[in-house]
Amino acid sequence: MTTIDEIQGLFEARGHEQYSGEPVTQLQHALQTASLAEQAGADDELVTAALLHDLGHLVRDLGATPTLRGVDDLHQYIALPFLRGLFGERVLGAIQGHVDAKRYMCATRPGYREALSADSERSLALQGGVFDAGEAAAFIARPGASEAVQLRLWDDLAKSADAVTPPLAHFLARARRCAR
Repeated sequence: MTTIDEIQGLFEARGHEQYSGEPVTQLQHALQTASLAEQAGADDELVTAALLHDLGHLVRDLGATPTLRGVDDLHQYIALPFLRGLFGERVLGAIQGHVDAKRYMCATRPGYREALSADSERSLALQGGVFDAGEAAAFIARPGASEAVQLRLWDDLAKSADAVTPPLAHFLARARRCAR
């Protein structure tokens, strides 16, 4: 298990790195995703999941754009051991589910796949591809799946080089409120 201070340190140490194939840094992407969740009226747990959904990219350094080398970094799982014990299943479930939410939306929402960035399209293939009808039905029936889908939608929008967000400290305060 990690602490909020260690999460802050990880963002301070590696948050300046480019978010693969996008015009934002890892920190900008995290802050934008959390800000979109907050603007939508999400509670502390879902805002925290939005902030930390890609923390696995920072926990394990695989270099720039691992998808170009055919590597799925499994980021939706990598951060979970660090966050388990600090946050409850609702936060962890949304983080873990946001990749499957992409696979689900590609299967169920016309035009969604076509709007993916090149890196997101590459990662989709590495993550198992688009769900078939049975996989999509099984995913959306899981507890927390609708929240993972909502997180994914914020994730998709959080790639603007010019977006203005509250600072990391603002969202870490929300994280502290829902920490165990």
